[in-house]
Amino acid sequence: MAVHRVAFLVFDGMKMLDVSGPAEVFAEANTLGARYSLRYASPSGEPVRTSIGTRLPVDSAAADLDVDTLVVSGGDPLVTEPIPSELTAAVRHLRARAHRLVSICTGSFVLAAAGLLSGHRATTHWRHAQLLARAYPDVHVEPDSLFVEDRGIFTSAGVTAGIDLALSLVERDHGADLARDVARSLVMFMQRPGGQSQFSAPLKMSVPRTPALRSVTDLIAAQPALEHSTDSLAVLVGVSPRHLTRLFSAELGTTPARFVERVRLEHAKALLDAGHSVAASARAAGFGSPETLRRIFVARLGVSPGHYRARFTATHSDPRRPRTPAGDRSRTDRTPSASLRCPGTN
Repeated sequence: MAVHRVAFLVFDGMKMLDVSGPAEVFAEANTLGARYSLRYASPSGEPVRTSIGTRLPVDSAAADLDVDTLVVSGGDPLVTEPIPSELTAAVRHLRARAHRLVSICTGSFVLAAAGLLSGHRATTHWRHAQLLARAYPDVHVEPDSLFVEDRGIFTSAGVTAGIDLALSLVERDHGADLARDVARSLVMFMQRPGGQSQFSAPLKMSVPRTPALRSVTDLIAAQPALEHSTDSLAVLVGVSPRHLTRLFSAELGTTPARFVERVRLEHAKALLDAGHSVAASARAAGFGSPETLRRIFVARLGVSPGHYRARFTATHSDPRRPRTPAGDRSRTDRTPSASLRCPGTN
């Protein structure tokens, strides 16, 4: 079996987990029969300081690497400061040598700045997806995906999604059985349910310019459980349903019905976060029935409200209820997906 050379391109301010997480996946795969060599490089060949304050030594300068898979880590400076030209130059140089190009979290901004994502589908951390789309309009950003593959370029969402992506690469290289053994060993999912939306912050609505539309959105936000049909909302502010629909489209880029659904979904998430039952959350948010809430949750977030509630309401296990480690449940009774696109939104 040939050695597969994985190189991590690092820089000052990089997220430590963006490197250590995927690297552990490849290293664990090696204990089970894979042959990955792991190397670390900076543009200059000098050590870098990570996001947690430690210094990370590197093996070489980027120009001296031979590489099969190049992994570009993310970091907060990539979205707050200009991306260094030496970093984009290093990526372009290594891209010419690498068979596979990978970015973790905001590492996608480096790829985009280097011109390597032009015309490609890509993702990044949900908090920065809109910025990536605005800054690089020729990139087709998929804000809900945990990771995306497009013509040999792989991009992932927040830091732990980089671990998911690394596992999927192991599956591509060595098959589902070895990848499943890695997942079990690291106690992780083979394919994490849902997308990024389940992790994202509450909806931040733009303030409409038109007073009538502002009155409508304020009412929906304050009392999501009311009827809120387009006709009833139009009567409330004295405009025709067609005109109200035009206002929603022009100022908010959506329809009245979709806006109501988004607000209700955010309200239901907040109630579930606070520990309310699925049935109570469905009623209070205006969905009417738990089944309607479940259908909307699965369609929009990729998980059921019950699973969402279990995942986000506590960090401890119920001592009265035996639990199985996530890795031992991870798709052991299902055929692993060959797709790198997750359903649906760290």
